[in-house]
Amino acid sequence: MEPNYKDRSVEVERTEVHRKSDSSLVASTFIKYAAYIIITFGVLFFLVNYVFPMFK
Repeated sequence: MEPNYKDRSVEVERTEVHRKSDSSLVASTFIKYAAYIIITFGVLFFLVNYVFPMFK
């Protein structure tokens, strides 16, 4: 065979990788952190309105 010989009968298989964003995972993470924030503000509200006035 010649060094410059190219075999045209070879098929090249191409694979495409698509990244899927799992929207249910994103939504559950958002709900989890939103709950953390709401609970934090609830605790702060309780402290400011009920606990701190006891020390006056």
